[in-house]
Amino acid sequence: LAPQPKAPPSPPAPQALELPPNASPVLSSGPSPPPAPKASQPPPSGPSPPTAPKAAPPPPPPSKSGGPLPPPPALPGSSKTRPPPLMKSGNKTDTDEDSSEAKTKLKPFFWDKVATNANKSMVWDHLKAGSFQLSEDAIETLFGCNADKKSGDAKKDIASKEAAQVVRILDPKKAQNLAISLKALSVSAEEVSCAVKEGNELPSDLIQTLIRWVPSTDEELRLRLYTGELSQLGPAEQFLKAIFDIPYIYERLDALLFMAGLPEETSNVKQSFATLEMACEELKNSRLFLKLLEAVLKTGNRMNVGTFRGGAQAFKLDTLLKLSDVKGTDGKITLLHFVVQEMIHSEGVRSARAAKEQTGSVSSVDNNDLIEEEYKQLGLQAVSSLGDELQNVRNAAILDADQLAMSVASVVHRLGKTKEFLNTSMKSLDEDSGFHRKLVHFVEQSQTDVTFLLEEEKKIRSLVKSTVDYFHGRTGKDEGLRLFVVVRDFLAMLDKVCNEVKEASKVTPKKTKTEFPHTQVFSRSPA
Repeated sequence: LAPQPKAPPSPPAPQALELPPNASPVLSSGPSPPPAPKASQPPPSGPSPPTAPKAAPPPPPPSKSGGPLPPPPALPGSSKTRPPPLMKSGNKTDTDEDSSEAKTKLKPFFWDKVATNANKSMVWDHLKAGSFQLSEDAIETLFGCNADKKSGDAKKDIASKEAAQVVRILDPKKAQNLAISLKALSVSAEEVSCAVKEGNELPSDLIQTLIRWVPSTDEELRLRLYTGELSQLGPAEQFLKAIFDIPYIYERLDALLFMAGLPEETSNVKQSFATLEMACEELKNSRLFLKLLEAVLKTGNRMNVGTFRGGAQAFKLDTLLKLSDVKGTDGKITLLHFVVQEMIHSEGVRSARAAKEQTGSVSSVDNNDLIEEEYKQLGLQAVSSLGDELQNVRNAAILDADQLAMSVASVVHRLGKTKEFLNTSMKSLDEDSGFHRKLVHFVEQSQTDVTFLLEEEKKIRSLVKSTVDYFHGRTGKDEGLRLFVVVRDFLAMLDKVCNEVKEASKVTPKKTKTEFPHTQVFSRSPA
């Protein structure tokens, strides 16, 4: 096949737009409408020349009123639609969401919304739209989110600026704790400096706080060498910087703390020594307690007849705590109950005879002359009073011998330390201040009190040991105050049994001798 000849090029399209027939151009004084864009010419697809596209119709002439021109017509083949006409500014087109966005955002109020039912009458249908009006200014001021955020941001900015301006020298934890304590105690550096110079009393909590959070050697040196603005230091650094001007400030504070606490400490130690002394005297001289020991000794020997435990002449007071462990054949009555019943009988007879003698009766009183209930009540009252008779023994059992010794040793040590500070550091200053004069007087007076405590401690130690030997013999072992603890625990057991006997006598009928026989283990004659 022969190649086909190429088609001749088509003539160029005319530049001017062709007007439709019966149309004449209109001249207008207003702005001319924009020209319609040129229609694009399709490329040749064959030997025949393409036909020229029809031109778009011209826009209509502008209106005489001089208003805005209408938008140009859409191009052929364009899928875009015309934009909606502009509404006048007076028309309200905002939705509820747009209006809510325009308002100040408030804090959320969490509630459960209920969907209304158009087919059913509800209470919400009766609410009138204009019967209640909110105060927008008030609710925005009270519950607005922007104000809180702004104030919070402002506070953060202020705090960050302050933190940037504060110069930190102390350890952060130490500075924080010291600042909190100083604020709680409401004291200034000037008040502390004046009290230290004059030797006036300061709160013990304050001195203990300052001594507890004492700065290290490096921190103290940096504070002393600091020459910047004091306002740039933290509260703790400012306080310490002010009191560091006083020489030996922490030694003075320690001396003031010792001066304030020594009278109370020595008084407590003296009171403890007095309690121990009276406890020793009560144990040695209590007739009822010795009678109780006699009852336990004879009861124990009777139970141990025929064994190597029998024939005892003494026993350790720890044995008193074992009386409640031995139960009778009924499984209820213990050996302690038996001893208490025998003591009640013996002390009841003795109390009844003493009462007869005081009334001037010359007739002798035998067991047959007393009814059971009478001497039982008298004896129970006498045995129950043993705890009151040994009250100082109870108090002595609370004390700690090691703690007392440590208290005395601490007083001696701190007094020696204070004397050394007075004779060395204060002497080198050649200071004639109120603190120096009060410290000299305190050391002289305290030396007498401390010497008395040392002598009293030595005397009480010897007294307690002799009391232990009085009951236990020379064991050669320092038991401390354990003797008083044993007696205190036994007195608690004794009080419990006496209360049981008292309660039983209220609910049970009167017992005769045959119902509760008294064995002749030991003599019932009064002591």
